[in-house]
Amino acid sequence: MAVTSVDIHVTDEPALAEHARDFAAELKESLPKDFVFGTATSAYQIEGAVREDGRSESIWDRFCAVPGAVFNGDSGEIACDHYHRYPEDIAIIQAMGLRAYRFSIAWPRIIPNGDGVVNERGLDFYDRLVDSLLHVGVQPYVTLFHWDLPQALQDRGGWYSRDTAVVFGDYARVVVDRLGDRVRHWITHNEPWCSSWLGHGYGVHAPGLKDGDAGAVKAAHHILLSHGYAMEAIRAAAPEADAGITIDLYPMFPLHDSEADRGAARRADGQRNRWFLDPVLRGSYPEDMTALLELLPDSAQDDLPRIGAPIDFLGVNYYERQVIRSGPHGEPLQAPKEGPWADNGREIFPDGLRVTVKRLHEDYPIKKLYVTENGIGYHDVIGPDGRIHDSHRTQFLEQHLRAVAAACREDAPVSGYFAWSLMDNFEWSKGYDERERYGLVYVDRSSLERIPKSSGEWYGEVVRSFRS
Repeated sequence: MAVTSVDIHVTDEPALAEHARDFAAELKESLPKDFVFGTATSAYQIEGAVREDGRSESIWDRFCAVPGAVFNGDSGEIACDHYHRYPEDIAIIQAMGLRAYRFSIAWPRIIPNGDGVVNERGLDFYDRLVDSLLHVGVQPYVTLFHWDLPQALQDRGGWYSRDTAVVFGDYARVVVDRLGDRVRHWITHNEPWCSSWLGHGYGVHAPGLKDGDAGAVKAAHHILLSHGYAMEAIRAAAPEADAGITIDLYPMFPLHDSEADRGAARRADGQRNRWFLDPVLRGSYPEDMTALLELLPDSAQDDLPRIGAPIDFLGVNYYERQVIRSGPHGEPLQAPKEGPWADNGREIFPDGLRVTVKRLHEDYPIKKLYVTENGIGYHDVIGPDGRIHDSHRTQFLEQHLRAVAAACREDAPVSGYFAWSLMDNFEWSKGYDERERYGLVYVDRSSLERIPKSSGEWYGEVVRSFRS
């Protein structure tokens, strides 16, 4: 299917265009010349077509059918219909001047039963997607797992089962065997904390289990183990490729400069950040997290060499910080933050991104990292002129790119930035809550028409000017 033409420009807003060019000139002074600017999505949030071409049910299809689990009973059944409209979406990416696009593969499209028989029609879709991106000069950055586990595997234990980690490696091999001659950048997992704690500890994400830390630790370990198996598959099938994992990180700021609050903040960091960073980058779990260590499977120590095998890059998703105070028994408790706030309730704290990247550079042996997600949710509306003037998002992007530039001046090895998200989409348990529009492109919920927002136009002008 041919990629269509889309006109994205800021020439009818001269001040916005001039500001974008001036900002690009500022970034040139700090960012590497080959810095990658991109945008990102995930399969279940945009593809739709959940029953087409051999795709099986995922845990998110099942979770969305649970009354009260998702805002307004929403689901990804149609989402943005990217499965059928991908040529238009690629044209938008091209028109923005972006040369990198991060997306995820839907495991239920590739191996509907989770393991065993491969669905060629599912692979054919991603073949077309990759070829269409490359045709217009956009490099695909492919995530193998962004939360949509085949329900058939969940029925056999899901991430509580060690077998799921093993067959994830088989799934990775199938995908990389098919696409690895063209895809040079692979991400094994997106945000394993969310899959484990939100999905198995707290029950607010699929599969909706509320098994506390015990369930979360068990799931997390098998997810990390599956990352190791996937890395082995990628190395075997595409030895020249760059491969890594994406972890969502939240810098922990103590409420007061006291020993109690600093200790609580470190414990919060251990559970939220180091529990994933240390195994992947050091080959060990954090020794101070004794309560969680007791919950690990018996095989954990033997699994760590596979989990901690070298990666080429770390993907960092950053959205906000946490402010931590000590509870009566030294336990970490969230304290009020200062704002400002986005419409969806997240605090906007750009310097947290600089702090996070600097910490990674100083504490871990990382050769390269990408900011693989960074964005904000607002209730965007179409103005009388038919456009979406989201200056708040433009300001957000500018502030966070400036934070990346500051980190680079401190020698942090940041190689790229992917704005979340390309378009307004299904926002997991928040569904299509109007306050959860993250896109650079507005998607009309009824017609699915795509309308580039002023922030997307600005971002595109920054990218084009940076390369000029």
